[in-house]
Amino acid sequence: MGAARLVRAEGDETFETTAGGEPVVEHPSPGEVVWRDEAGVTCRRWNWRQCTRTRLTHATTRAMFVLDALGPMDDTALKAAGDHLMEALTDAGPGVTLASRLVGAAA
Repeated sequence: MGAARLVRAEGDETFETTAGGEPVVEHPSPGEVVWRDEAGVTCRRWNWRQCTRTRLTHATTRAMFVLDALGPMDDTALKAAGDHLMEALTDAGPGVTLASRLVGAAA
C-alpha cells in the first residue's frame, strides 16, 4: 500500500491489531513515532507492535523487514544482523530474491 514511512502520528490513523484474540482497531497517540503506509499504521512503539494487516503468513510472497539500532548497537552490528536474516531467508527459500540498504541519520 505505497511506501513505508517513519513519521510522527497525527492520532487519527488506523492500526489494525488483536486484543484477547479478537480483531480491534486502535489509534496511535498524537506525536507517537510510527511506521505507516497509505492504508494506515503498520508498526507502533519503535517496532514493538506490528499490525495484523502486514503480518507474515504461509501465503506471503513479498515482505519488508526493518531493522533499526538504538543505543549501543552500531552500523557494523546492524549490518551483521541484516546479513544473518538474509542468510536465514535464503536457507528457508532458495529461490528468494533479496535486497538491502542501510539508511543512516541525517547529517
